[in-house]
Amino acid sequence: MLVYKIFRRPEWDALCAEGRTLGAPIDRADGYIHLSTAAQVVQTAAKHFADESDLVLVAVEAEALGSALRWEPSRGGDLFPHLYRPLALEDVVWDKSLPLGVAGHIFPEGVV
Repeated sequence: MLVYKIFRRPEWDALCAEGRTLGAPIDRADGYIHLSTAAQVVQTAAKHFADESDLVLVAVEAEALGSALRWEPSRGGDLFPHLYRPLALEDVVWDKSLPLGVAGHIFPEGVV
């Protein structure tokens, strides 16, 4: 199962340069990296990145994260994947631009 992380372009560039990240400021403040399932990622984009256009959607294989990935209640009581270790570039299965269209973000085919 793939889980997803939305990065702002500078955050993604830093991960590519450094090979690992503790995530965005909200991730570092909360002590884990916020991830979303395919069913959650559209709402995540709308809630936290509504006006941002230069984003990168990253897919990660949940099983490969092992016990560092925990499923915890969050928005609306849904269980969200939270990563309790740095995200490494080698964890990334694929990355794609997440442009902002007239009606919201335009997700790659097959994600939602």
